[in-house]
Amino acid sequence: MPNRPREADVRARNFRVTREKLSGIMNKTQAAELKQHEQERDFFCVVSDAFRVFARRSSSMLGSAWAFTAALLVIVIWLVTGPVFHFSNTWQLIINTATTIITFLMVFLIQNTQNRDAKAVHLKLDELIRAIKNARDELVDLEDLSDEELQKLEQQFRNMRERAENDGSPSRHVDPAETAQSTR
Repeated sequence: MPNRPREADVRARNFRVTREKLSGIMNKTQAAELKQHEQERDFFCVVSDAFRVFARRSSSMLGSAWAFTAALLVIVIWLVTGPVFHFSNTWQLIINTATTIITFLMVFLIQNTQNRDAKAVHLKLDELIRAIKNARDELVDLEDLSDEELQKLEQQFRNMRERAENDGSPSRHVDPAETAQSTR
């Protein structure tokens, strides 16, 4: 009988060791799979992520007072050098080319930043709409509506505001007839 507890202890210890080895193997396997997935990641995703980071940093730097001051300084230097170069066509071409290139590139940076900001605001508003008990869920994806549907919805809100002003109450009530008309 004294051997039985020892055999059980040995089995338990072996089970722990085997489980620990399996756990270590699984962690190594998962790490290898993650590394492989990272390496297989699409080139477009890498470029997209890099551009997102670049656009965010650029927009914060280029939207600063220091960037405006630097741009103003470049223009002043360009104006001061005008008499030196006798206001030549080349002198004018330099500033025109530089500003055109900078403007062209800034359009993409600004658009990227605005798209991300708009998407973040939409997601936050969608979450608020979903979280509020009496909110209308059909307001969640308004950005996907046509211009005509948006105008109808805007008119609904005007009518609600006018009713609230006339009643003197902060009414959130929507006429069922208005909702039926707006979905048509």
